[in-house]
Amino acid sequence: FQILGMDWWGPAQTSINGNRYILVITDRLSGYVFATASPTNTAQDTARILLEEVILVHGSPDIAITDQGTHFNNELLQSITNLIGCKHIFSTPYHPQTNGQTERWNSTFVTQLAKFFNDDHNNWDTYLPSIVYAYNNSVHHSSGFTPYQLAFGRRPHHPFDPARSTFYLKKPHDYWAQIIKYRSIALKQAKDNIIHQQLLSKQRFDKNRSHPIYHINDLVWMKIFSNRTKFDARYTGPVRIVRVLSPVSYIVEDPDLRQFQVHSNNIKRVYPR
Repeated sequence: FQILGMDWWGPAQTSINGNRYILVITDRLSGYVFATASPTNTAQDTARILLEEVILVHGSPDIAITDQGTHFNNELLQSITNLIGCKHIFSTPYHPQTNGQTERWNSTFVTQLAKFFNDDHNNWDTYLPSIVYAYNNSVHHSSGFTPYQLAFGRRPHHPFDPARSTFYLKKPHDYWAQIIKYRSIALKQAKDNIIHQQLLSKQRFDKNRSHPIYHINDLVWMKIFSNRTKFDARYTGPVRIVRVLSPVSYIVEDPDLRQFQVHSNNIKRVYPR
């Protein structure tokens, strides 16, 4: 698991076990999901679950992608990522698509959990492991494989599968070579499938919308997200673009010289009157 996306979901109705939150960790390559229920969503909870569920079982990731919440943007998690040599990348504020796989899982499991709620809605964490299992062993349309196959290079033996016939390998190394070969073929095919699906998605997207291009010193209106009622203005400014981070991400500066990172979806060009 080289590149992981992390996100906290909640708060939900307090469960019988006292849980209100779920830390969702997603492998960007395979789509494999770890989801752990927790009573709180503190920095300590984040570090503990990351260590116990991922690092101490599967090894250290190379990159972790999170939002800029205090449960991720803190000295404790920074110390851990520095210690294990993991690069910590923060997603653009108010633009969850940066961590899109995790966001997609969040929308999927909420729908599934709703099917099993009791009348008090306090048993949701009981069904969480089963939903995670089903998700990781379902074929994903974009890749054509299950996340489990892409992560571990083999199909899992499910609890209700018929007993397998015994097979023998000449040398212990043969089994490892077989796994590596299968995983390599699966990843290549998944990559081809994903590229094909991305091309189709891009063609559909380009028909409907394209991101405007901004340059340094351009004046823009910036969308307001906090402390706004329905009757307040939706945008503030104008603010000036002072740095271009990517074709869709910018640093803007307001008249008080305060700087903000924004996505192109959340700014509008100022046109002279």
